[in-house]
Amino acid sequence: MNIDHIEAFLYVVHYKSIHKAANALFLSQPTVTARIKSLERELGVELFYRDGRSVSVSEKGKDFLPFATQIVQTFQQGKKQLEETQETDEVCIGANGVTAQYFLAYALPKWKEQFPYLRFQLFTGSTTNILEKLQSHQIHLGFIQYVHGDDIENELLLNNTVKLVKHRDHPLQLDELIQAKELAQQKMVFFECGAFDWNYVHKMFEVEGVAANIEVRTDHLEVAKEFIRTKDYLSFLPHLCIKKELESGEFVEIDVKHLLDMNQHIFLTYKEKETLPSSFWQTICETAKHFESIGDTY
Repeated sequence: MNIDHIEAFLYVVHYKSIHKAANALFLSQPTVTARIKSLERELGVELFYRDGRSVSVSEKGKDFLPFATQIVQTFQQGKKQLEETQETDEVCIGANGVTAQYFLAYALPKWKEQFPYLRFQLFTGSTTNILEKLQSHQIHLGFIQYVHGDDIENELLLNNTVKLVKHRDHPLQLDELIQAKELAQQKMVFFECGAFDWNYVHKMFEVEGVAANIEVRTDHLEVAKEFIRTKDYLSFLPHLCIKKELESGEFVEIDVKHLLDMNQHIFLTYKEKETLPSSFWQTICETAKHFESIGDTY
């Protein structure tokens, strides 16, 4: 039994006219007539009395009406339930710029390999902005700092500790632990990003009564790295963005843990997991572990 034929029957009963029912269904009048006749043949009864252009529901039609109504309602309820529980094929992700550029650029192609039917939409912004999008259901998940919020879940995903680095050919010698006063004599390029609390860096110098020799300020990571490549500058940079350079030996970390320890972490943040495949969440965590373990060997 065709649900479209039953629906046509209900519309004709409601409008008491095949012409009006056809308009409401955005169908031609012959199409609705054909559907009614097909349903009548299947049921073996006449559902309407016809008198010229006018139609009225027959006694058999009246008997069938409550069953037809129930069939269509049940179908529509089932369809709605499937739509509500169906796993989405588009994943909306929010992340700060560092995570998007360095981790997601690595991770998304791998997720696509395992889940080829998924499509990804990426939003970048501040932690506050990403949290707002999560709470308003504009995104499924975020890669940001730890946040508090109603029904918000945070899972530790990546270590993004801020490191002080130099080029391997920079003249600064690292035979002993460096002191703040010595650092203050070095030229620095300062990467400014809202995702990190740079007040800790300034406080490190203030405690020693010195000021950092910041010659350049930039909000662009790659610009900061290019200044380091001149072999004249030092810079505090997030670990995610310099993994490749540290692994290759191009950049060298300067140990300042005795002066400053800026532990920054990236959390997988979300409200609901049910909207995405359970295996996808596991893949996110596995990809993050692999990303950290291989030293960014893309």
